[in-house]
Amino acid sequence: MSRSTVNRSMLAVGGVLLLGAGLLVLAGGFGLYGRLHLHPAGWWPLTSPHQPVVSTASRTRWTERGWWWPTVITVLSLAVVGALWWLVAQLRRSGPGTVTLPTPPGRGPALRLRGRALEDALETETVDLPEVTRVRVRLTGNRRRLLLRAAVRLGQGGTPAALLDEFHTGPLAHARTSLALPDLPCELRLQVAGHAAARAPKRPRVS
Repeated sequence: MSRSTVNRSMLAVGGVLLLGAGLLVLAGGFGLYGRLHLHPAGWWPLTSPHQPVVSTASRTRWTERGWWWPTVITVLSLAVVGALWWLVAQLRRSGPGTVTLPTPPGRGPALRLRGRALEDALETETVDLPEVTRVRVRLTGNRRRLLLRAAVRLGQGGTPAALLDEFHTGPLAHARTSLALPDLPCELRLQVAGHAAARAPKRPRVS
């Protein structure tokens, strides 16, 4: 599962939960339960405009228990650590930062190419192909097993089959030659402007 998919899923779940809680609070604040003759769950505190969201009894129910404050501090600490972990994960690359270039053994130091430079080179060469309007390339995997992920958008006159062949013999072939990796796998996602999503091939494998 990609990082963007995880982020979208987390934001969607969090948004739905917050929206649901907000609607329940608004319903209690406007007295809709009584007007509509609804009976919320017994544990729900806000059922009329005159009630606080969290009652005094609820706030102080367990404050005298020995486990209460350690539990609160632990939960809040875990929440902070989780938020920091998520933030660091957004700033960190999902793939290798550098790629080792082939050099004759014993002839000078090892050469390394930045992963971002490889992505830029592939994007620059791919966007020059006929009918390509937008391209995004990402290098994932690890240094032992690299994987290229490319998302290409074609204009209305673009042909996916033709683009697939040109990409295979052009940018991808050049990247494999430069890195001396004949088996460098690539996952190519094509989108054709103005066509239904069902007509465009989904994630064809380039090998």
